[in-house]
Amino acid sequence: MPNATLSTATGPTRPISGQIITFALVGVVNTATYYGLYLLFLMYLPYLAAHVLAFLLSMIGSFFLNARFTYRTRPTWRKFLLFPLTNATNFVITTVGVYVIVDMLHVGSKFAPLMASAAAIPVTFVVSRWVMLPKVEAA
Repeated sequence: MPNATLSTATGPTRPISGQIITFALVGVVNTATYYGLYLLFLMYLPYLAAHVLAFLLSMIGSFFLNARFTYRTRPTWRKFLLFPLTNATNFVITTVGVYVIVDMLHVGSKFAPLMASAAAIPVTFVVSRWVMLPKVEAA
């Protein structure tokens, strides 16, 4: 289904190829935002509190960026409350991935998180798309 589009209540969404590219770009912005906030909060808070606060704020930002730019859909409370599923999915896949890469494949631990994150992107995209876009009813 190359360049397939869906129609939403706010208009047509982007082609899926554009959604994937934008999703990846939002991920880069989200990661940079998280890290910048983490370093800022670290000056005033213990590292764990800095991590949690930066994570929550960057996740909120990611929700609105994905709604606006990736999926071109109206943010709703339902979507907002379901959006953490995308982060949970990413966490589970990257955690299992790191374990498999390091302990089973015997690849060094230095780059294992990056490799596992790359593997998680497609699944996270599918979950994100499921949360953010309206369900299309069969005719």
